[in-house]
Amino acid sequence: MESTLHSARRDWLARMGTGLGAIACAAMLQREGFARVTNSSNADGLHHPSRAKHVIEIFCPGGLSHVDTWDYKPELERLHGTPFDSELGKQTFAGVAGKHAKSFWSFRQRGESGLWISDLFPKLSQCADDMALINSMQSKSALHGPAMFMMNSGFIQPGFPSMGSWVTYALGSESDNLPEFVVLPDPRGLPPGGIINWGAGFLPAVHQGTVMEIGGGAEVIRDLFPAREVDRVAEVDGLSLLQQWNRQHASARPGDSLLEARIASFELAGKLQLSAPEAVDLSRESQPIHAMYGLDDPDIGPFGRQCLLARRLVERGVRFVQIYCGAENTSKKAIRPNWDSHEDIVRDHGYWGRVLDTGASALIEDLKQRGLLESTLVICTSEFGRQPFMQGEQKGRDHNPGAFTAWMAGGGVRGGVRYGSSDDIGFKAAENPTYCYDLHATALHLLGIDHERLTFYHNGIQRRLTDVHGRVIPELLASS
Repeated sequence: MESTLHSARRDWLARMGTGLGAIACAAMLQREGFARVTNSSNADGLHHPSRAKHVIEIFCPGGLSHVDTWDYKPELERLHGTPFDSELGKQTFAGVAGKHAKSFWSFRQRGESGLWISDLFPKLSQCADDMALINSMQSKSALHGPAMFMMNSGFIQPGFPSMGSWVTYALGSESDNLPEFVVLPDPRGLPPGGIINWGAGFLPAVHQGTVMEIGGGAEVIRDLFPAREVDRVAEVDGLSLLQQWNRQHASARPGDSLLEARIASFELAGKLQLSAPEAVDLSRESQPIHAMYGLDDPDIGPFGRQCLLARRLVERGVRFVQIYCGAENTSKKAIRPNWDSHEDIVRDHGYWGRVLDTGASALIEDLKQRGLLESTLVICTSEFGRQPFMQGEQKGRDHNPGAFTAWMAGGGVRGGVRYGSSDDIGFKAAENPTYCYDLHATALHLLGIDHERLTFYHNGIQRRLTDVHGRVIPELLASS
């Protein structure tokens, strides 16, 4: 009899170990493992009062061109059409430098703050006074995969916990019924580096991101419901029997907290079946909201749905949502499937600019109208920027890890400011060079976490998201 119980239980857990089961287990364990910050001095488990409770990160894989978007360079206009330094050009990713090229979109000062933003983003420009631009970002790699890993985890090597994993490991849950760390990949596919970008590394596996899929006809959450209809009476009887087996199995193993957590996770699964369909049902939103996010537009719509779903998720207590605006270079269609504009910057950035502009601006305005922007930190970044010259004789720009721009809004961020700068042409970071460590440290600070005290002991080392680097950027913090 015992072997039969073990076999049945193993079979059931095997079926539940992916999809719904994994999501349920992750959410439940995150609630039980909250507030892992060390030496906490506050009653709520935080190192200091928080300004933000949730994070929405928009990641633009491929390398968004800062000199065409957020980083105005009058000197580049003066040098337009003149040859770039051939020796410096050899040190770039492709190793072929063409002529200096000014922005293909005009820059204007926006809002009361006067931030310079290009015409590629007419709608986001209206949010200038809510945004803080970091114009001096740098990466340690010109390769997509390692640079993606660095921006997500602080390391160019794969296998380290992502920022979303660290945040949920530290803070736990505000929701009983939904995952704490949700990833919304581009409907075209996964980004460079794949699922490692939202992996938990050496943190408990429950802290990895849970993927929800928007578009393409797939279920938003895979395996949430049975593949075939199940008689309600049989379902109740089956669950009751499984619970009896679980308790019998657990009684023979007192003190096994992981087993108890596993059993409790399946109780959460029932809650997910009730809560998740409502959370992901965008038809419940008004027509003006659909129009604001551009849901009916075949190009803009998929990213708009990602942004709208992100708002619905944080509204329901999800701690960290990561959105990917672009996928891996897996297609040879006319337009690149991400921001990696080697061949034709106007074609590719022209397409993706419209996508990002509509969805991200709608997200900021929607959060603001609902009173959620104050408690939700919005981050938008790429893994690196692009060069201030053409790539040889092509009409596109090469990778540039030496300078790029990330921006933040909401969640205690001081809007309408620019921090740091690149050199006169946007080739290298100049004033206040900034790495992902500083961005991560600042984000954690806004969440009430001291980045130096959020640690995990692994292989003889107290690891942290910011490694041995990073500092909070006070110029980006709004006054209390």
